[in-house]
Amino acid sequence: QYLAGACDSFTTDASGLAAVRATMPDAENHIILPEIISKEPLGPVVRHGDNNWGDVVRWSYYALVAAEEKGITQANIEEVAASTQDPEVKRILGLEGDLGAMMGLDKEWAKRAIAASGNYGEIFAATIGEGTSIGLARGLNALYTQGGLQYAPPFR
Repeated sequence: QYLAGACDSFTTDASGLAAVRATMPDAENHIILPEIISKEPLGPVVRHGDNNWGDVVRWSYYALVAAEEKGITQANIEEVAASTQDPEVKRILGLEGDLGAMMGLDKEWAKRAIAASGNYGEIFAATIGEGTSIGLARGLNALYTQGGLQYAPPFR
């Protein structure tokens, strides 16, 4: 209806609007207003009853967010691993403790995830961020320290 000119606007969450706009033939002529009308929690989900897989998915997400907060990137992960004195960073990277064992994973599961794709911010920027065709600003997807809602529980 919107593209046919039958209405002047439509609403959904910001990521949905950005994705739809990216598919429009004249995307640059359509704007997403900055006002937030409502907030909808969006995140990784798994089928009910698969608790172990749910833990793997959630803690992988938390590891990516924690990596961003701690300044661990795809480019510097090996350097950080070799030099960090931060106990939480050591646990995230599998250098201390064995958080992976609780999920049936090895010690370096989070390190491999970060090395493969980057931290949460890097993934956001590369897939749906302002430099992509979707062009979404971080907004509430930023870390809590930067005005967003993203945070990870402690890695203990």
